[in-house]
Amino acid sequence: MSHPVRFSPSVEQPEADEAETIRQLEEQFRKILDITSRDYGHAVRSVHAKGHGLASGTFRVHDGLPPELAQGLFARAGEFEAILRLSTNAGDILDDSISLPRGIALKILGVEGERLPGSEGDTTQDLILVNGPAFAASTPRQFLGNLKLLASTTDKAEGAKKVLSAFLRGAEAALEAVGGSSSTLTTLGGAKPVHPLGATYYSQTPYRYGDYLAKFQLVPVSGIKDYANETINASGRPDAIRTAVNELMVEQGGTWELRVQLCTDLERMPVEDAAVIWDEKESPFRTVATLTVPPQIAWEDPASDLLEDKLSFMPWHGLLAHQPLGGVNRARRDPYRMSADYRGRFNGCPIHEPAALADLRG
Repeated sequence: MSHPVRFSPSVEQPEADEAETIRQLEEQFRKILDITSRDYGHAVRSVHAKGHGLASGTFRVHDGLPPELAQGLFARAGEFEAILRLSTNAGDILDDSISLPRGIALKILGVEGERLPGSEGDTTQDLILVNGPAFAASTPRQFLGNLKLLASTTDKAEGAKKVLSAFLRGAEAALEAVGGSSSTLTTLGGAKPVHPLGATYYSQTPYRYGDYLAKFQLVPVSGIKDYANETINASGRPDAIRTAVNELMVEQGGTWELRVQLCTDLERMPVEDAAVIWDEKESPFRTVATLTVPPQIAWEDPASDLLEDKLSFMPWHGLLAHQPLGGVNRARRDPYRMSADYRGRFNGCPIHEPAALADLRG
């Protein structure tokens, strides 16, 4: 196996106009928030607005990890409380028949250590993952272009979106039949309508991993893995995903492994191009922790809606040892914080990072 690349600030190479791109990204996030808040009378997230499940469990860092994997949060064995949120990626609350990528946001509680700027005083580590190995944009500028397209369709003709989604699913299926895929098609509504609990999730973007660089993967390993190819028919069922998640979570809960892929070559495994899939033959994903979620109700109105308002998930909640890397991650920092602050002000429910699951009750 190749030796992992050691972290240095020089692995990042910001674009000259990146600050202006980030300013425009924040503008587009705010546009989405203004539209949806006006429509709903309530502020929701500017991306991944619709939650399909919230569940709590235990995150266990494995003992006996080799030195290159025993880094940061994973430097020593231990157990932590954790909460995960399942979602789809649009900034408005859409009928589930509009087929979008699935996301899992994981918050690990009680994590001690030197913090990332903006998360001082917190004791949480967030991981944001999506059921595809590559981000839909290579650079912050491309991210901005995609977000402008999504912002322009927010609050527009849900019926037309359903028709477009069906067309895009067909186009994506045709690409897959010949061994291809399009992150743009799936982002706009052509994603395969898979069961969220059977999917494998990826950080897509790189992170510092203590002395090294890595991407993360969350893989179902209990009985829920049997649902990897299960699709959800949402025709006439606007909240079909919540129903499917609830049924399976109540029946059996779930267990996932968190795996790490170390960067071993900066040219073939770039930091600044988020659309490049790092070759697993060059550097395989390796297990460092297990997430166990016991059987429970994953969505219950109005309790789950209230919990949604209390929580935020973002790549920059965490340890300095797991600093998000690359342009797309740098571009997400300020807009995500703005979005959380906006929700807190609009809803009159300031968002605070929990120190323990008990903080979220009541």
